[in-house]
This record gives sequence, structure tokens and C-alpha cells, in this order.
Amino acid sequence: MASRNTLVTTFDVDKVIQPIYTGGDVALDREGRTLVTCLGEDAVLTDLNTGQALGRVEGDGEVLTALTKDGSSNLVPNLQRTLKPHSTPVVTVAIDRTGTLLATGSADGVIKVWDIRGGFVTHTFRVHNGVISALHFFESSASELDDGKALKLKKKRRKSADVENDAMEGVMQAEDSTARFRLASGSEDGKIRIWHLSKRKSIATLDSHVSVVRGLDFSHQHNSLVSGSRDKTAIIWDAQTWKAKKVIPILEQVEAAGFIGSSNYMFTAGEYGRFRIWSAQTGGESTRPQSAGGEGNEIIGAFFNSALDALLSVHADQSLLLHSTAQLSATAGAPETLEPLSVVRRISGTHDEIIDLAYVTPDRALLALATNSEHIRLVSLATENSDPPSRKAGRYFGADVALLQGHEDIIICLDVDWSGNWLATGAKDNTARLWKIDHANSVYEHYATYTGHAESLGAVSLPQEASVSKLSMANPLDHPPPFLLTGSQDKTIKKWEIARSSTNKNASTTSKATNPPSRALYTRKAHDKDINAISLNHNSTLFASASQDRTVKIWSVKDGSVQGVLRGHRRGVWSVKFALKDTPPVSGDSSTGPASSRHGLVLTGSGDKTVKIWSLADYSCLRTLEGHTNSVLKVLWMPLTPSPEQSSRRPVQIASAGGDGLVKIWDANSGEPACTLDNHIDRIWALTVDPTTNTLVSGGGDSVVTFWKDTTSHTLAAKAAASTARVEQEQQLMNYTHAGNYREAIILALTLNHPARLLALFQGVVDRSPAEEGSLSGLKAVDEVITNLSDEQLLGLLRRLRDWNTNARTAVVAQRILNVIVRSYPAERLVGLRAKGCKEVVEGLRAYTERHYKRMAELVDESYLLEYTLREMEEVGFMDGEDEMILV
Repeated sequence: MASRNTLVTTFDVDKVIQPIYTGGDVALDREGRTLVTCLGEDAVLTDLNTGQALGRVEGDGEVLTALTKDGSSNLVPNLQRTLKPHSTPVVTVAIDRTGTLLATGSADGVIKVWDIRGGFVTHTFRVHNGVISALHFFESSASELDDGKALKLKKKRRKSADVENDAMEGVMQAEDSTARFRLASGSEDGKIRIWHLSKRKSIATLDSHVSVVRGLDFSHQHNSLVSGSRDKTAIIWDAQTWKAKKVIPILEQVEAAGFIGSSNYMFTAGEYGRFRIWSAQTGGESTRPQSAGGEGNEIIGAFFNSALDALLSVHADQSLLLHSTAQLSATAGAPETLEPLSVVRRISGTHDEIIDLAYVTPDRALLALATNSEHIRLVSLATENSDPPSRKAGRYFGADVALLQGHEDIIICLDVDWSGNWLATGAKDNTARLWKIDHANSVYEHYATYTGHAESLGAVSLPQEASVSKLSMANPLDHPPPFLLTGSQDKTIKKWEIARSSTNKNASTTSKATNPPSRALYTRKAHDKDINAISLNHNSTLFASASQDRTVKIWSVKDGSVQGVLRGHRRGVWSVKFALKDTPPVSGDSSTGPASSRHGLVLTGSGDKTVKIWSLADYSCLRTLEGHTNSVLKVLWMPLTPSPEQSSRRPVQIASAGGDGLVKIWDANSGEPACTLDNHIDRIWALTVDPTTNTLVSGGGDSVVTFWKDTTSHTLAAKAAASTARVEQEQQLMNYTHAGNYREAIILALTLNHPARLLALFQGVVDRSPAEEGSLSGLKAVDEVITNLSDEQLLGLLRRLRDWNTNARTAVVAQRILNVIVRSYPAERLVGLRAKGCKEVVEGLRAYTERHYKRMAELVDESYLLEYTLREMEEVGFMDGEDEMILV
């Protein structure tokens, strides 16, 4: 077997794109900088400008159902107190403008108001008959104060005329301010109640809605309260009389409603997934009619942020959209029809299950994700050295750049051509689509649709090298790939001609570009079961198809004829890849004999948990790699060294990802894994590699995208430096020992973890004769070294003493040094080592020490018998030359 080469051995997690929102409430701070979202049982704080995680509030095991944030810009979450206010789940919460009062509404219809700083309940309201669905704090205008309150304040001012007018006036102003606080609550029975916090009672009941109230907001400018309900209406209420001023038929279930800052507009949003702008004065709609959004695009929550001058919408597909409201300020008071609010930012709360991914654009600045939906998400891979992040655009690492919409069902597979400008996708809607990616001009458009398969597509493939034309190499955006290969669950493979479209070329200047016609050059019945993967070789003359029928077939691209069949897998084949150009030959195992020729290599991964390398010379299996504990879902060849002279010496390496959530790097010649990468908690469906940086990217069912950085060069450099330093230190240790410098020698031996040399040092000290006067070990310098050890060094020495104490020949040294430690350190210092594992060490020392003392006691007892025998023998003598014994 070939020797194992360690040229590529280590990968470390460089960056991670992970979920920040999985459902529940969303909040922004007053400055529009910190985004707070629910992630399962945790709350996550994210910097909206840079996308960096600012903190996480750990949950208590229960899924979060509601959250809110005060207006402060405090970015460090600290747990202040834990409260259990309700006997049923808390459905909604609200915080007042000052950040001192918190209202909670539960599923049993109970509302509680809390003093945040004090942590106690100030109000409890039990009037609602159903789930509390909306809460909102506001302050009433002065005109709402009743006449009795005005008279009472007037009397107090008269009484205070003779005593400290200024101080009393301040007190009355504070009471006036407190009396203005109100709380509006809505429930599933359609009723809205206005609570007077000072009087601790309901001062109005608004019962015009007939379904769940989902949105409440108050405007001081209009002195009005707006409410939105699932009964498809929004109502503007007069805050002085609490009568309905306007009843607006929305004609869709409303999930959010509110006023837009100090403008004359209000918004509603709901099941159609669109913001609709209305005049707060007339109740008429200001935006032009909009088509309803697709499935998963429903808005389940929204609010206005004045610092960003934008509306934030929360959608059912767990995405967040930031809509600019700048045009409303520019057209304030104008009756003209407004265009729909433009989306300036998209934030994916979670990417769901990542089925496939690929680098796109020539410089690999974007990552295309197929996320168990009918859309492709383009994610930015910008680094800190890229353009500075925009406050709204959010061009940071992991930010959503674009959404490719067109498929009508879940996208299963994708592939990118050699240039990175053309992306092919296949979906369950039985179609394949080609997309044009012009990142420099922020153009991400659909180019063509390929229809003809009878069932969902499972594989697509584009050529991986430029065509002969120099024009296509110079300007790939105007020259799409020549063909597209698709494989489907209908068991057929199709080769499609990709035609150039003059109308598509000028799509930016025309009102609507027509797609070029799609034509299948040929269709072949390929397999007996679903087709899972297709791979083209480097010069686009051959392609391979992998199927659930446990076979891989090699085809001619030109005429679609079968060139060979690879049989050997015991279960369906999930992935197949042709070897890269100029890949060196790979040696087979003992059963296949010598190395393969340069006809080509194919790599496959199967549900039988194995990876196989095949030779195209005779379509035989060269090597089978075993190590995964679940199906191998993705395989690829690791990039070769750019330098030709290094390519011949570099071992061929492959990467595989499986249902066990692991990525493995293999040495293709030895069949041994070079390293195993673990950062996923679910199966890994997608795997790709950057050929220039050797960075691996994996994505799986846990919604996590992991970027693995090749750290081999750093690891080898660190190992070489550590080895050199160790050799130098070992030489220094020998020098110290030879010179009799026990102090430095003992410290260095402990640092280098050399127990044998440390034992020799202590043995020389213990056997020293005569021992230095006043020394416990035999040498005062050694006593001083032992007395001044750090906790780690002391614990390490105790471990060595425990090992030496198990052998009777070295137990004397161990007991002598242990005596020095016990006499030199206070008991508190030794007890403090318990948390670091000292307890087990002491137990080991005690057990063998007891044995040694028991053995010594037995020797002492035996010495009494020996002494008695010798003493008695002194009285017995023998005459010289005679056998007679004479008793003395």
C-alpha cells in the first residue's frame, strides 16, 4: 500500500452562515441597528449593518413565542430576572416609550403590566375572553383628560399658591404625565379595550371587528388609533371619543397595521404579502393595485422604524424584508397614486434545508443556494476588505443579494458553468431553467426555460470549459454555454441546445424580453430508476449519470451513446464526478493490480456508505473507500496544485459528504481518510470547493453553510516550529543536567513532559550523600523549585509521583518528593487543585502509599525474628576441626 502523504491534512471552520430566525416576534432598537429575533428557544441579537452576531440570550427549554426590545442601544444581553407571570403561554408583549413598563398578554385572556426595573406586577386585567393577540402602549393627548381631573388639578394649584409654587407645579406635571398613559389590547374575539393605567380600569371597549385583532398603533399627530384584523378591515378610531372615524375594507386578512411616522399615511399588510399604503385622513388607498404574493410570502408581522425610514416585514417563509418609505416623505399630503414600496434589503432568517449550492460569478463573490423552496438565493461572500457595508443594502458576508424566482416547485439541483455567469437549475415542476448572473451590474435574470421531462428533475450539468470561440472567453455574458444536460425521475436524459437570443441581449432596454426557444438535441432512456446526478468531463466529450438503480453510465456527449457501465455499488448512487484535468494516475488496491492509465477517473458516492474510484480504461473499480456511517450524498475531487511540477508529486485527494453530517478528506492512493470535518448536526446534501483557495463549502439539513479553510500550511509550519523548539529545549535540558543546574532542569523537564529525565534528576538528588543540611529532598535548590511551582506544574508533578509510586524501585523517590510538597504547601493550596483533577491523583497516591507502608510494616515484623535468631546464634559455637557443638 502506498505511504500516506500528509500534504493536505487539516481544515478549520473559517466562516459559518447559520439561522437567526425560525418564527416568532422580531424587534429593532430605536436606532435601527440591532435586530432581535427568535431562534427556537433562544433570542439572537444581530448587527443589521454588518450581519455580525452581537449576542444570544439562552432559553430555558421552551420555544420563544414573543419578545420586544426597549429603545436603548445596549448590545450586551444580561439576564436581569426571570418571571413566570402567566399560567398559559405568553402570546404577545409590548414595552412603553420610556422602557419602564412591560405588558404581557397570554392565551387565557389575562394582561399583566410589569415594572421592568422593580420586577413586580403593577396591573392585572382579566376582561378579555380569548387569546390576547395585540398590545400597544401610548400616551393620550391633553384633550382626553376628563373635566373632573382638570378641576382637581386646578384646586391643587390654588392650594399650592402659598407654598413652593415651583416644586408643586413639577409634581402636578408628573401626575399629569402619568395620567396620560394608556394601553390598548386586542384579542381573538375582535374586541379592543383601552386601559387607563392610572385609574386601573377599562375606559373604552371597541367592538367593531369580528375576528382576531392583529395590529394596533397610535398617532399623536392624528390623535387616532388604527386597528387591523383578520376580518379583512382596518379601522381608524378617534382617541377623544373612541368612535370609529373610518372603516377601511382591506379585502385580505390583516396581520399588521400602523402609522408611518409623522406622515399622513398608514400601512396594512397580511396574507397577500404586500404593503398597502393608505391615507390616514381619508382612508383611501394610495398605492396602485398589486398582485398577491406566492405561497410562503404572507406577511405575519410588520412595523415602522423612523431611524431607517423603512418598514420591516416578517414573512411566513421566515424571511425579513426592509421596505423604503422615503417616497412617502417626498409626496407628503399629495393625493397621487404611489408605487409599491421598494425592497432595499432582504434578510433570510433561515435557509431551511440546503439541498445544493455552488459558487457563482467569475471571482466567486456569490454563493447560490437551493433551499428546499422554489427560489434560488444568491448570498454575498464579501469580506472585510470589500466595499464597506451599506446601512440598508447590507453587502456583508452572508447577506442576501438576490432571489431568483421562476420555478413553481422545489428546486432539487443546480450547476454553474466554467465562467460563473450562467447558472442552471432543475426543480420538481419538471423544468430546467438557465439564469444569467451579471453581478457587476446587479443583473440577475432568467434566460431560458427547458420543458420536456415528464417528472421532476434530479440533475443538471453545464460544460466546465470555455468553447473554442475567443469571443465566448472574452465576454461570457453574451455567450451562453452551448448545451445543457438534464436527468429526471422519468429515467431519461436530455441534451438541450442553448440558443442565443438577441432580444435577451437587449432585455434591459426593452419592456419584456422573450426567452430563446428550448430544443432537446436528443433524449435517452438512461436508467431503471431515478437519476440523481450528472457530471461532464473536463473537455465536454463524456458525461456520467448516477441513478438509484445502483449503476453509473458513461455517455458520449456528441450522440448520447453509452460508452460503459460502472457496476459495484449495493445501493443507489447519489453523486458522480469526473476527475479534474491532468489528474495523476491512482493506484488500485491489491485486487485491481497496478495504477490506472490516463484514460480518466470517475468518483462515485452511494447509499451503501462507500466512495468508489473507477478507471475509464476498463470501467473497473480501482478503490473502495469506507468510513462513513450513513449514505454518501456528495463527492468531489480536491483541486490540484497550479504548478505542473508540484502536480506530479501531490497526492490525489477527494472529499465526500454524507448523511452522518461529516465531511471526509481522503487520500485516493492509500484509501485512508486524511481528516474528518464535523460542524453539522444533520445530513450534508451539498459540497463544493473553491479551486483557487481550496476552501470547502458544505451545506445540509441543519440550515448551516460552513466554510472550511485549508490550514495545512499553517499546521505544518506550526509543527515544524514546535519540533525545532522542542529539539532546542531538549538540548538545553541535557546541558542543565550535565551542569548540575537542578532548578532550571526540573522546570524544563516538567514543561517538556519528560518523566524519565525528571525521575533521573530527582533520583540523583535523593541519592546525594551527604544530603544538604536543612533540605527535605537532599538539596535546598530543589526544595525551592518544588515550593514555587504553578498550579499546572504542581499538578503535573503530582501525576508523575503517582506513576512512580506504583513501582517499589521508584517509590522512595516519589515519597521523598511528596514529603517536600506536603510540607511546603498549605492545605488550602492543595485543596484548590481538586477542580483540576487532583482528587484522582491523590487517590492513586494514597492506594499505593498504603501498600508501601504495609510492606514496610511486614519487613519490620520480620526484622524482629531475624534479630532474635541472630542473637540466639551468638550463644552457639563450633570447635575448629570438630563436629561437636559447644554451648557457651
